[in-house]
Order: sequence, then C-alpha cells, then structure tokens
Amino acid sequence: MLSVFAIERGERVRERAEIIRDTQAIATAIERRIYSHSSYLRAGAALFSAQDSVDPATFRRFVTELRLDTDYRGAEGLGYAPVIDASEVVAYEQRLNMGRNTTRSVWPSLAQQPRDKLVPVLFLRPDTQRNRRALGFDMYSDPVRREAMDEAERDGRPTATGEIVLKQEGTGDAAGFNIYMPIFNNSAVGRELKGFIYSPFNAAQFLASTSESSLGDDMAVQLSDLATGDLMARRGEWREEGTSISRQIDLANHPVRLTVQSAVDTTLSPLSLITLLSGLAVASLLTIVARLLTKQAAEDHRSLQWFAEQNSIRNSLTRELNHRVKNTLANVLSIVSMTRRRATSLDEFAEGIDARIRALSATHDLLTQSDWGTTPVRAVVEAELSPYARDEDQQIVLDGPEVELAPNDALSLGLAVHELATNATKYGSLSVPGGRVEVQWDLVTPALAQIDWRESGGPDVTPPNKRGFGTDLIEKIVAHELRQPVELEFDPAGVRCSLRIPVRETGDFELRKKKL
Repeated sequence: MLSVFAIERGERVRERAEIIRDTQAIATAIERRIYSHSSYLRAGAALFSAQDSVDPATFRRFVTELRLDTDYRGAEGLGYAPVIDASEVVAYEQRLNMGRNTTRSVWPSLAQQPRDKLVPVLFLRPDTQRNRRALGFDMYSDPVRREAMDEAERDGRPTATGEIVLKQEGTGDAAGFNIYMPIFNNSAVGRELKGFIYSPFNAAQFLASTSESSLGDDMAVQLSDLATGDLMARRGEWREEGTSISRQIDLANHPVRLTVQSAVDTTLSPLSLITLLSGLAVASLLTIVARLLTKQAAEDHRSLQWFAEQNSIRNSLTRELNHRVKNTLANVLSIVSMTRRRATSLDEFAEGIDARIRALSATHDLLTQSDWGTTPVRAVVEAELSPYARDEDQQIVLDGPEVELAPNDALSLGLAVHELATNATKYGSLSVPGGRVEVQWDLVTPALAQIDWRESGGPDVTPPNKRGFGTDLIEKIVAHELRQPVELEFDPAGVRCSLRIPVRETGDFELRKKKL
C-alpha cells in the first residue's frame, strides 16, 4: 500500500508539472502575440501621426505588408476610426462611401442616440464581407469600448476592452475584444487626439491559435475577464472537478485570467495495479521501485524549477523585444519628423524616407543574423557602402581590426555611414571618376573605438550654407545615441568625419545563451 501511495503521488506530481508547463506555454504565447500585435498598432499610429491624411490605398498597402491573415489567427484585421463631432458626420460619410457602390451611414444614428463625440469605423482591412459589417459603427456609443478608448487616450498605449460581441458577428453572439491605440497630432497647444487604430479579435479563435500546440488531449483551457468574471473563451471539455492552474495575464493593459484544467483520473495507474497484485512476492522489487519513484519526484521538482527559470527568461526576452521595437519606432519617427521639416516636395520626402529606412533595415538584417548579439564594425560599414561600390573608377578602402558592437551602437553607426555615403555620392568623392573613400577604425581604449571617414579625389568641398538632415542626424541623433562627440569637417580636399563608439562587454549576451 505504501508503494501504491508513492506511485500515485508521483503521478499527481507529474500531472501537475505538465499542467504548469502547458499553462506557462499558453500564457507566454498569448503575451508574445499581444506584444507583437501592439507593435503593429504602434506602427500604424506612427503612420497616421506622420501624415495629415491617409487614403484607403495607403492603408491597404500598410495592412497587406503586415500579413495578419497568415501570421496571426484570431485577429480580424486592422482598422482606423477618426474622432469627430456631430457637425463632421456628413463629411465622414462622404469619405466612407467614396469609391463604393453601396451607401453607408454612421450607426447608431444621431437621431436614435444623440451625442457630441463619435468614433466611427472608417477603414477595416482586409476588406471582407465580414469586416464590412462594422463600417460606420460608432464604437464610442458602446460603454465597454468607450471605457477602453478613454483609458488608451490617458495612457497613450495599446489598451484592450473587456468582453464584447464584434459587429462582424452580425446576429451571432461570439465573444471578442478590441485593442485600441490612440493617434495624436502634435500642435502648438499640446497633444490633440486624432483617432484610434485598432484590431478586433474573436476570443475563441485567438485562444485556439495560441494554445493548439501546447494543450494536451485530456486538458481544457479558458480565458475570462478578471474585472467582471465574464467567460471570454473556452477550449476543450470543462469539468466540475479536476486539477486546475490559473495565471493572470496582462492583455494589452487589461487583466485577464487564464485557467488550464486536467481531467480527473480516479483509477489506479497500471504500475499501481501491478504493485498491488504482486504483494509480498515482489517485496524486493518494490524497494527498487520506491527508489525510482523518489528519483522521479526529485526530477519532477527540478523540472518545475526549470519551467520557472524558463518563464523568467521568456519574460525578459519579451520585455527586451518590446524595448527594441519601441526604440526602432522612435528612430523611425525621428527620421520622419526631420525629413519632413527639410523636404521641399513630396518626392524629396519619399526618396529621403525610403533611403534612410532601407539603411536602418540593412543594419537590422545584420543584427538578425547574429541573433541580436554583437556585430563587427566591418560588416556594418560594408552593408551601407555596398550600393556605392560598383563603379570601377572609384575606390573604397576599409581598414581596421576586428571590433564587435552592441546592437543599438551598430544601428547608430549604420545611419551615420549611410548619410556620409549619400553625401559622397551626390556631392563628394563618389560623384566623379577617380574618387576615393577611406574608412579606418581602431581601438582607442579597450572600451572605445574610433572610426575615421576620409574622402579624396572628388570636387572641392565648401561648407554648406545651411545645416542639412545628414549633418543633424550625425551630430545630434548619432552623437546622442552613442554618448560620444562627433567631429565633422568640410575640408576642401574632402569631407572628414570621426566618430567614437563604445565597445561594450558581451557577458550579457553569453549569459542569455547559456540559460536558453
């Protein structure tokens, strides 16, 4: 009987370990999905903030590039809803019906529900029959949606609603939720709310897509609103009795509870039956089995500790990813803002934005290849100069030791080299045959590298009459990010630039790889 007790106890410990593992895996998948989708909403908000008006074609291209229909099941798409008042309803409806065969109006109508502030759906992509049902719906007329939008406006970050029924469901009652990201216009009087970019989710499909690879056949999972206790979605057969594990999850600034349940097994395991029937005849064997079970229990305990460590590592990596996405979006917004102030035409603005975003993307590709570890200086410089190294009449010389840079420092160096190469191509040594560019780097100290850019063989250089975008980017943004001074000299023989870049320790990256 003692052996049977030990066996069954080991089975319960193993079962609980499996539930904890599945619960953590599903919670991590949900948080990772929400973090990624929040990044798309932030990118969409940046698109609308940077432009006075976004036409349907531009919004369609933006959503198509996100590939939401292939990467994230459960998400209905991406939509935009402007903030208007009652006097702007007619203009909104004209914009909504532009290019459509059918006529749509704001609903519920002002006659049915008088109100001063409206947030009606203007765009919702992909353009499916299901999504068209939501066009024109004033989301601010619904109290649950209104509460989430007000919270998002106060915090300035993606915020999810509680349980709602999406207007895409028509007469159906399937539970869902929206995530809203506010869009602001910066004016002389301060921030002005322009509208919201949002994503609607079918709760059941969202839960199924995040749990299908982690949930066992005899387990069930459910998602409920922590504030109201309302059940949002459930998968599997839920029972009154059973071993359950719950976790609280931050679903885009809205707390929800994830619960995973295992089926109740009242029968003895096969090993317990064999042990019970064998009796005293196999007493010597039972001693060995007991030792094995003790060892198994110890291994299960170590497994639980390992799962806890992995959870901590995943949370750290998720926060790291979110931080890097925010930094990248901040860089993009800075580039958009500075380019817009200096552009004299739409073509000049588009050309400048395209080139600088491609430069940022080239360095991102290098960082992705190294799993966002350290990146050599040579690789960054070669990636940015490769488009200009095709003319045999010109010469590009790279010289320096093997120096590895941290991810953010590599991005800053890539932007600086791109601006110098662009200037050299337009006005400097790479604009004429026989021109030469030398890039040399060396370690000034073990923790500091100096990179020197020298041009020769080009047209005579005269200092510019006014500061351009490249000068501002190198002397302000790059210098600020690197926390080191930048020396930029317009020598008559050729432009010269000296940058100093910190060489950081790689211990943090090595520690993370060992833990994983």
